[in-house]
Amino acid sequence: MDEIARVYARSLFEVAQEHGVLDEIREQLAQFADELEGNHELQVFFFSPYFSSREKIDGIERAIDGADERFLRFLGLLAERHRMPVIFRVRRAFESLWAEENKLISVSVTSAVELDERTLEGIGKQIEEQTGRHVELTSQVDPDVLGGLVLRVGNMILDASVRNRLDRLRKQVASAA
Repeated sequence: MDEIARVYARSLFEVAQEHGVLDEIREQLAQFADELEGNHELQVFFFSPYFSSREKIDGIERAIDGADERFLRFLGLLAERHRMPVIFRVRRAFESLWAEENKLISVSVTSAVELDERTLEGIGKQIEEQTGRHVELTSQVDPDVLGGLVLRVGNMILDASVRNRLDRLRKQVASAA
């Protein structure tokens, strides 16, 4: 399923990029997926084999007003090929392509106490300089960290927390005994 979603996402991405509507299609895909995710009746309609492709395409045309024609054709293609259940995976794959295109990287900072804006900006700037990408920074507080920071940069985790250091020390002591 993930491979199918990546193929559909790449196709939609390339068409949107070619026609200069990448951000618009990204937004429309997000709105459609969010609405579908939050509405059980829509899920039953679009995911059920009891409704024909034609009924689903008609439903798309009636339910979505003002969307890009390429996006509507894309949804129609998913409905026609009974691939509508992959829409959430298509969205994730599309978001990854969009982030890569825009040189974005997500960074999450976890600390034991609330960090001030200046410190967070400094962390973000340093990561931007090292990666050459724009940083989407989020922060959270977790008292279990005890001190230090845990950084999640993309899919890497850099754990410089006191808790991690104590755990490593405990393991070293236990293995030495």
